[in-house]
Amino acid sequence: MSHIVIDARIINSSTGRYIERLLTYLEKIDKTNNYTILVPSVDIYCWKPANKNFRVMPADFKNYSISEQLGFNKFLNSLQADLVHFCMPQQPVLYRKNKVTTVHDLILFNTYNSDKNWLLFHIKQAIGRLVFKSVGKRSTVVITPSQYTKRDFVKFARIPEDKARVIYDAADKVGVKSRTYKLPFKKYLLYVGSQTDYKNIKRLITAHQKVRDTYDRNLGLVLVGRKSYYTEKHEEFTNKIGAEGVLFTGFLPDDQLAYLYKNAAAYVFPSLMEGFGLPGLEAMQFGTPVISSYATCLPEIYGGSAIYFNPTDPDDMADRIISVLSDKKLLKDLSKRSKERVKDFSWERCARETHQAYLDALGQKK
Repeated sequence: MSHIVIDARIINSSTGRYIERLLTYLEKIDKTNNYTILVPSVDIYCWKPANKNFRVMPADFKNYSISEQLGFNKFLNSLQADLVHFCMPQQPVLYRKNKVTTVHDLILFNTYNSDKNWLLFHIKQAIGRLVFKSVGKRSTVVITPSQYTKRDFVKFARIPEDKARVIYDAADKVGVKSRTYKLPFKKYLLYVGSQTDYKNIKRLITAHQKVRDTYDRNLGLVLVGRKSYYTEKHEEFTNKIGAEGVLFTGFLPDDQLAYLYKNAAAYVFPSLMEGFGLPGLEAMQFGTPVISSYATCLPEIYGGSAIYFNPTDPDDMADRIISVLSDKKLLKDLSKRSKERVKDFSWERCARETHQAYLDALGQKK
C-alpha cells in the first residue's frame, strides 16, 4: 500500500474538469492505495471523495510564487508521500522525490497575455521555463494529453521520448438534462471557453460578420465564458466595428451549456494553439458539426470529423463556415462522424492509464 498525493490546486480553473474527472474515476479503480488530494481552502468542496482511501486537504500556495517554491516544498515533504502527481507543471523545483507530472501544453512560452504587466509576465515566463525543464528531468513519468504536446515538451525539456506518455483527455456528457437558454436568434455559431489572446476571438467575430454579410443575415454568434478583461475587450471590439448578432453570455451552468451545444448550427474553434481542445469534443457528443483551426494538436484530436481552416485568415474561416452550413449532406455526415469520434476518448481510460503511470513510477504491478 502506497501513499499517493495529487496536487489539484487548479481544480477550479479551466483545467479543473480534467482533475475532477480523473479523481472520480480513480476512486473506482484504486481501492488499495491511500490518496491525499491537495486543493486551495476556498475550493475544498469542489470535489468530495466517496472512498475512505481518498481524503482532501487544503494547500494554499500560489502558482509561480516564492511560497510555492519554499513553503509548498516543505509541506509536501511533511506528507511523506511515496508518489506525488502534479496535475500542472508548476511545482517546487527543490522537490526531488518520486513524482508524475501532467504537462497540458507549452502555451505559457508561446503567448503574451495583454492583460498582464509586460515585465511581470516575462519574469513568470522565465520562472516557468526553469520549472518546466526541471519537471522534465525530475519527473519519473510525464503525462501529456496529445502527441503534439508530447513532441513539443520532449524537444523543449530535452528528455528521452519514452519518459513522456500520451494519455488523452475525454468529454463526458455536459448537462444531460438540458435546460433551455433564451436567445435573440434561432440559428447560431457557438464558441465555449476563455477568451485570452491566443483563443483568436477577434478573428472569429470578423469571420462571423462576413458570413452574415454574404450568406445569412440572421446567423448569430454565441460566446460562452466567464466574464473577464478579455470579454470586455472583445465587447469593445464588437461595438467598434459595428458587429451584429454577437452575444456574450458569461459563465453558464452545464444544463444551459448543453442546450447551446445541442442546438448550435456549428461549433467553431478558432484557437491559435491548444494542448488538447476539449470543447470541440463536448460539442461532438451532441452531433454538432465542428469547424476548427488546423493549429497545433486540433487535427490530431478531431481527426476526419471536423472541417479545418487557417486561424490567421478570417476570410478562410468564413468560407469554411459557409461551406458547411450550406451543405445539408455534409452537415449530416459531420454530425454522424462526430458522434463516432468522441467514442475514441474516455475518462475511465484516462484514469486507468494514469493509474498505470502511478504503478510504473512506484515499481508496482497491477
